[in-house]
Amino acid sequence: MNDQPSNWVRTAPGVPVIRNVNWGGLWTLYVKEVRRFFKVQLQTIWAPAVTTMLFLVIFTVALGREGRTIMGASFADFVAPGLIVMGMIQNAFANSSFSLLVGKIQGTIVDYLMPPLSVGELITGFIGAAVTRAVFVGLAVWLAMLAWPGVHVAPVHVWAVAWFGLMGSAMLAFFGLITSVWAEKFDHAAAVTNFVVAPLSLLSGTFYSIDALSPVFRGISHANPFFYVISGFRYGFLGETDSPVLFGALLLLVINIGLWALCYGLLRSGWKIKS
Repeated sequence: MNDQPSNWVRTAPGVPVIRNVNWGGLWTLYVKEVRRFFKVQLQTIWAPAVTTMLFLVIFTVALGREGRTIMGASFADFVAPGLIVMGMIQNAFANSSFSLLVGKIQGTIVDYLMPPLSVGELITGFIGAAVTRAVFVGLAVWLAMLAWPGVHVAPVHVWAVAWFGLMGSAMLAFFGLITSVWAEKFDHAAAVTNFVVAPLSLLSGTFYSIDALSPVFRGISHANPFFYVISGFRYGFLGETDSPVLFGALLLLVINIGLWALCYGLLRSGWKIKS
């Protein structure tokens, strides 16, 4: 009986070649990355959920009194969807930016380079695990907000919640993977988080509608891709938006395709990975 996997073919005696997709290897990488963050779920899932809820409490108490409404919704209902997806995208970045970086620092990068995995399979495994963490964080925050008095987070357009949540998480996961390829120490990744990801997240219209801004700052907000993630995800809950939903959905798809191509090129070239 031939015990060789069905997706392997032999081109020469003793030289197995994987045909098409190495599903077993891809699944193993994905499970490894998921288990890595799930083993410390108190830090990677529940802590971000608590931090996001604190944002909700603080801004609701500070700005949501006296029946303040934005886009026809109470302040709490307006800010809640943005906080959910903000927690998702930030944790997607944190997960993928750690994967290769820790391997380079600890000298275990060979564990990713030696297995019979193609560049596309490596990217799929890393991005899939990062998006999975984002979904867990989003669900944890959403469930907490469901039980929070005065906050209504029942989806109105489920497709928008799913699309913008996944596209936003994938965008930051790709960006995190690029960061992990470029960075040489944890300080580099932290700098990207503090000076790029955090400012773009907080200035994306999470806590305000850009219609209240001056034309100059409104134009700057429209140049921020995070804005379309927040606005589209909020549309899924409120049915109202301050940006064209279809344009935002297509723009995020194009950005993700471009980031995938950049990740593929960097990993295939071995830049800052193979030496």
